[in-house]
Amino acid sequence: MSPNLHPMINVAVKAARAAGAIINRAALDVEAVRISQKLVNDFVTDVDHAAEQIIIETLLTAYPGHGVWAEESGREHGAKDSEFVWIIDPLDGTTNFIHGLPVYCVSVALAVKGKIEQAVIYDPSRNDLFTATKGRGAYLNDRRLRVSKRIRMQECLISTGFPFRPTDDFNSYLLMMGDMMQRTAGLRRPGAAALDLAYVAAGYTDGFFEKGLQPWDVAAGSLLVTEAGGLVGNFTGEPDFLEQNECMAGNPKIYGQLVTILGKYSKFANADAKAMVQQAKEELDNGQPMLLSRQ
Repeated sequence: MSPNLHPMINVAVKAARAAGAIINRAALDVEAVRISQKLVNDFVTDVDHAAEQIIIETLLTAYPGHGVWAEESGREHGAKDSEFVWIIDPLDGTTNFIHGLPVYCVSVALAVKGKIEQAVIYDPSRNDLFTATKGRGAYLNDRRLRVSKRIRMQECLISTGFPFRPTDDFNSYLLMMGDMMQRTAGLRRPGAAALDLAYVAAGYTDGFFEKGLQPWDVAAGSLLVTEAGGLVGNFTGEPDFLEQNECMAGNPKIYGQLVTILGKYSKFANADAKAMVQQAKEELDNGQPMLLSRQ
């Protein structure tokens, strides 16, 4: 543990590394991992559950009066009325993990009165540790992180996540990707939103957007981005995004350009924008794809 880190971060790091050890051991024999489906294409494994359990035990041993909000077990652990709530994703990128693709991570964040104040994202396959404390900056291992300095969208690498549930709005995503692809140096879909946000903070990518995300997917990563000098919000750019199922992040120059492109796809878009998207989706259904950026 580092004496320079906030005490709560040190505990979160201990928890994340313990979970990472479980994940790394299981990764040696992925075919032995028990897998079940929560929903179509939404997988959970015994590794998720074991990792979540060790995280919760570590956190509540140090802070028994804190609350917990975890992906697999919800809010059944910890104090129910605490102003301190740990938001946990024990294995973000489960689908990658069960295929042996080493792009996944542990995500642990602490919300105080609803605001994220501590964040840890740990990539066990690379032993990369991302940490942030509100007001103290973001770090990868011992290196201070800053978002990228690119200002031209056509030079930018943007990450996203593709829809995978039967109820997802596939046509909206096709339109969004069409709008983004023609403006950027490349669109990437790594498969773990928490790592996507950490990579924006590190400057590896210049921006990120995705719909359908839950608070445990984005809580820790959002603090990393803001502490690295970036911006995070919903598709219209509003910062109150944690429970709104849409997340967008980027360096300050690119963020505004993302709002211009993606704002019309937000559930908070105005009626005219929603009507334009609906018309384009109907044309896509009829085999007449139309990119909204050309209008």
